Amino acid sequence: MALVRLGFGRQHLCLLKRSFLLLKLTAVVFAVLLFCEFLIYYLVIFQCDWPEVKTAAHGSGQKTLKAMFLADTHLLGEVRGHWLDKLRREWQMERAFQTALWLLQPEVVFILGDIFDEGKWSSSQGWADDVRRFQKIFRHPQHVQLKVVAGNHDIGFHYQMSTYKIKRFEKVFNPERLFSWKGINFVLVNSVALEGDGCHLCSEAERELIEISHKLNCSREHFPLYRSSDANCSGEDAAPLEERGIPFKERYDVLSQEASQKLLWWLRPRLILSGHTHSACEVLHGAGVPEISVPSFSWRNRNNPSFIMGSMTPTEYALAKCYLPYEDTVLVTYCVAAGFLVVLMLVHSGLLVSPFLFGWNLLRKFKTT
Repeated sequence: MALVRLGFGRQHLCLLKRSFLLLKLTAVVFAVLLFCEFLIYYLVIFQCDWPEVKTAAHGSGQKTLKAMFLADTHLLGEVRGHWLDKLRREWQMERAFQTALWLLQPEVVFILGDIFDEGKWSSSQGWADDVRRFQKIFRHPQHVQLKVVAGNHDIGFHYQMSTYKIKRFEKVFNPERLFSWKGINFVLVNSVALEGDGCHLCSEAERELIEISHKLNCSREHFPLYRSSDANCSGEDAAPLEERGIPFKERYDVLSQEASQKLLWWLRPRLILSGHTHSACEVLHGAGVPEISVPSFSWRNRNNPSFIMGSMTPTEYALAKCYLPYEDTVLVTYCVAAGFLVVLMLVHSGLLVSPFLFGWNLLRKFKTT
C-alpha cells in the first residue's frame, strides 16, 4: 500500500513539474509577444516630442498646427504580396501609426505617395482589397485629417498613368490639390503628371498648379525635386554610402530640372516635403528653399523607418524626426527568447544542468577550497 502511494506521489510530482514548465513557457512567450508587438512601439515613440517654433504662437496670436508626414507605405497587393510579408509589415505599420496617433495627437497626417505597391496594375478586386486594408491600418478619429498624395506605385509612371487610374485613386482619396488650415497653405502635387510633354493629364495638372500659384506659398509632393544624386545626404536613415553617389534619373528618381524650376516659380514654397526614395535627405533649392525627403514608413523598405513631425504657423515652422522600432531589435529579441526557451526545456528534461544550480555548486566548491 505504501508503494502504491509512493508511485502515485511521484506521478503527481511529475505532472506538477510539467504543468509548471508549461506555465513558464506560456508566460515567456506571452511576455515576448506583448513586448515585440505592442509595448516596443509605445516605448520608442514616447521619446518623440513636437518641435517648438521659434516664435511662440501664443505670443503672436497665431495657432500652431501639428502635422505628421510619412511616405512610401507600399501595401503589398495580390501579385507580389506573400501573406506572411503582408501580415508582418502591415501589422508593424498599423501598430506604429495607431501608437503615434494616441501618443502624439497630430491634427493632420500627410502620406507622401506610394500608398500601395501594385496600384499601377491591380485589378478592380485587388484594388478594393488594398483600399480596405489601408483604411484598417490607417484608421483615425474624425477630428484628425488624413491627406494622401498619389505616387508612381499608385497610378503608374507617366507612361503607365491613365485617367481611369487617377479617377480610381481620387475616388478613395480626396482629390483636392489645395488644403488650408490655421492660415497655413499646403499644395498636394501629383508629380507623376509633371512630365512636361504636353499630354492631356500633364496639361491638366499644370493648369491646376498655375491656378493655385496665385494663392499659395507651401508645397507637398511625392517625387523629389531635381538633384543629381544623394551624394550630399547624411544621417543614419540616408541612403547607404555605396548608393549615395549613383546618379538619379530625371522623371524616374526625381523630377526633371524643368519641372522642378516650374514648381519653385509657380508656388514659391517655404518648405517642400517629398517621398519616393525611401531614404532621408535634405537639400536646398533656389534661394534657400529646403526640401526634406521623408524615409519609408515600412520595414519592407528599411530597417529603421521614421516619420516627420512638424509644428507650423503661417510664418514659422519647426521639424523633428520620430524613429520607429528597428526591425533588427524585434528579430534579435525573438531569437534571444527562443534560445531561452530551448535552455529552459533542456534543463527540465535533465539534458542540461540548470545555470543557477551550476553556479551554486561552483560557489560552494570555491568556498570549501
